[in-house]
Amino acid sequence: MEIKKVLNRFYVNDIEKAIKFYEKILNEKSKNRFKYPEANLELVTVGNTLIISGSDETLKAFRDTQATFLVDSIIEFKEFLLNNGAAVIRDLKKVPTGMNMTVKHPDGTVVEYVEHKSNLKW
Repeated sequence: MEIKKVLNRFYVNDIEKAIKFYEKILNEKSKNRFKYPEANLELVTVGNTLIISGSDETLKAFRDTQATFLVDSIIEFKEFLLNNGAAVIRDLKKVPTGMNMTVKHPDGTVVEYVEHKSNLKW
């Protein structure tokens, strides 16, 4: 059971503008850009930043989530989290990049856990 990477989440309305800015300030190229049509979102990573783009109304449901943890086994993490006082807010679900779930930690922090398909590059 391993957290492979922690991503900061930035919520934006204009993904092109955000990509240009964060590529410059972080001195890194964007990766893993994809659309998530079921949620009316578009996502991309720049370094340790996950940029999530959509309308204010669309983003409203996601803004409470403060970070994304990329993990090696989402099933193992779900069991561990439930046994250690966390609550699942959004249960396991297939998403364009693999599987995810959203969890509220015992301290109130809301985190998305994602197990990616093996074809994504980090």
